Amino acid sequence: MAKGKKYSEEFKKTAVQLALSGEEPIRKIAKDLEIGEKTLYSWIRNHKLKNNLKAAPKSKKSSSMESIEEELKRLRKENAILKKEKEILKKAAAYFAKETL
Repeated sequence: MAKGKKYSEEFKKTAVQLALSGEEPIRKIAKDLEIGEKTLYSWIRNHKLKNNLKAAPKSKKSSSMESIEEELKRLRKENAILKKEKEILKKAAAYFAKETL
């Protein structure tokens, strides 16, 4: 990254849109675009200020991400229980199949 390099508004807009999409970490986007991470954060902050969007604190996750993570945790736990129940039922079915012969 060259110091003092000028970027077009279109380039900045595209970089900010990529960062705000949340599909990839900002660090990776900055590296892929060969710009500084701080530069990208600055563009994002300017974009939010320009569009009157309140910047979320960096340390807090959005409520939707928290709810998705909570649901994922719940589903993983439920999946583990269902797998155990399935194994128990397999063993019970095999046991009763032996007795009927």
